[in-house]
Amino acid sequence: MTEPTRIGRAQQDLLRQVHEHLRSELRQILEAVDQVAEGAADPESTRSMINAMTMRQNYWTLGSFCASYCRTLTMHHGIEDAAMFPGLVAREPSIAAVTERLSAEHEVIHEVLVALDETLVALIDGGSDLSAVRDEAQALSDLLLPHLEYEEEQLLPVIGRLTDRVV
Repeated sequence: MTEPTRIGRAQQDLLRQVHEHLRSELRQILEAVDQVAEGAADPESTRSMINAMTMRQNYWTLGSFCASYCRTLTMHHGIEDAAMFPGLVAREPSIAAVTERLSAEHEVIHEVLVALDETLVALIDGGSDLSAVRDEAQALSDLLLPHLEYEEEQLLPVIGRLTDRVV
């Protein structure tokens, strides 16, 4: 295997850093859902107005955090689909099937992001179905983590050979 070029290594490192950031924030979302659920689980406190206000604030905070994550992930996938994947395929046409698969997975992941957002909006609007939020967050994790792993496995070697920037 050939050593990565200087530019290729820098591009590999950047993609790994972005993906690690996405993984880290996804873990935080899953933990936040659990923490909010734990706060809502006590039936005695749930009756108090203070707890209700606290839970509503927790729902807003969780919703805001997830909305920010959804925007970041959507932007990342948009850059990949619009610039990175076409740039890589132009340099190495043999990876076209890989980038097509990754772009198709972006669409599926986007649908889960929309569903997660909808469950959070329902929660903030007075709902109490944290299990639906947890299910959507877990569905996102179940799709996104293997997607990132496959992308790195397939594209990092190609990126390592780059002699100029793709994005």
